[in-house]
Amino acid sequence: MCELLALNANTPTDMGFSFRGLSRRGGASGEHADGWGLASFTPDGHPDRPSLTLLREEAPAAFSALADQLAERSPKALVSIAHIRKATRGVVALENCHPFSRRWGGQTWVFAHNGDLQGAIALGDRYLPDGSTDSEAAFCWILEQLDHSGVDSSNAAAVFEQLHHCAAQLAERGTFNALISNGQWLFVTATSRLHLLTRRAPFCKATLADPPLQVDFSALTTSNDVVTILSTEPLTTDEHWQPFQAGESLLLQAGEVIQRSRHGVRPAPAAQTPVP
Repeated sequence: MCELLALNANTPTDMGFSFRGLSRRGGASGEHADGWGLASFTPDGHPDRPSLTLLREEAPAAFSALADQLAERSPKALVSIAHIRKATRGVVALENCHPFSRRWGGQTWVFAHNGDLQGAIALGDRYLPDGSTDSEAAFCWILEQLDHSGVDSSNAAAVFEQLHHCAAQLAERGTFNALISNGQWLFVTATSRLHLLTRRAPFCKATLADPPLQVDFSALTTSNDVVTILSTEPLTTDEHWQPFQAGESLLLQAGEVIQRSRHGVRPAPAAQTPVP
């Protein structure tokens, strides 16, 4: 299994502090040593057309010079998504490292997944995986479902409903904890372990679980800042992380939850049939 991390904020914010905590679990304090990735959407003066910076390595994040640099100074973004991998499906290779990126609806989309999905995922011929993971196959399948639904990519509420519907179907196959973003908003869904934390004024100090590094956010923020962090496991020891309910999906924009829904989670089917 892998671990996820995401940031959504109302002002460009770096994820270095949180990424430092996550990267330590990529081979040092955790066993997720089969690759890592960080995707950041920076507004660059165009909040409706954010540009994507995507960095990945098939090496342990805990011992990566590049990951260490990003922990010191990551891009300031409205949405960032990070992932550390423990290979359960697909070999250790760069093409199997999350996050994955594709174009859909005239926008760039990024996806990262934690979990195992049973059986073959039936795909068309438009969106095909570059690697061999069930995660990337699920991402391609989701994009095909969005195509077939005819949903407008600019209609966040409609896209949310379609993504939540896809999450419910994939959750029938196993564990589907996932992050999807176009840089303007962030879709999050969980069937097992995922936690949420929102920081807003009055900002306080926070201490990472590993390494025991402390930051005083009151010295780094303004009273108007809102920053929400999503993580598989809580990263800090002195903040209140909220666990997701099984089957819960959220849509976040500008650091706030703007839509929420929940589906019933059922066990993966015994038969190895394609996703309908």
